Amino acid sequence: MHKIGFGYDIHRLEAGRRLVLGGVDIPYAAGLLGHSDGDALVHAVIDALLGALGEGDIGTQFPDTDPRIEGARSTGLLETVMGLVRSRRAEIVNVDAVIVAEEPKMGPHIPAMKAALAPILGLPQNSLGLKAKTNEGLGPVGERQAIACYAVTLIRLPG
Repeated sequence: MHKIGFGYDIHRLEAGRRLVLGGVDIPYAAGLLGHSDGDALVHAVIDALLGALGEGDIGTQFPDTDPRIEGARSTGLLETVMGLVRSRRAEIVNVDAVIVAEEPKMGPHIPAMKAALAPILGLPQNSLGLKAKTNEGLGPVGERQAIACYAVTLIRLPG
């Protein structure tokens, strides 16, 4: 049986914070505000996986009231979710994601993001689609106040 999951996340940019997307530190004057490292790309992927498994969302699994999550690397949270995927004997077929940001330009960082995420997901890099778009100056993302990410995944479950 195959299941599709969809994920979305948006975080406000805050001056002086480290910018982490796809498990990669990106040089920039602002980073994403969050209880963890604010990695909106990984959060969207987590939501897509949890959705495909019927397990709620990232806030259900990792509530922002949990002090153990404060400042955590989101890739560590993804590894925990992958434990759930494996416990269900599920196989990820592919993940496709979009980063929506005006700045900084994401294109140069996509190969490093794929290299960081593919092993955690147990995927070859060609089964992990990552794209970067702008919001054409519209809304909080377009006004450089936030970065948003979308992800979709296809998983195969036994039976």
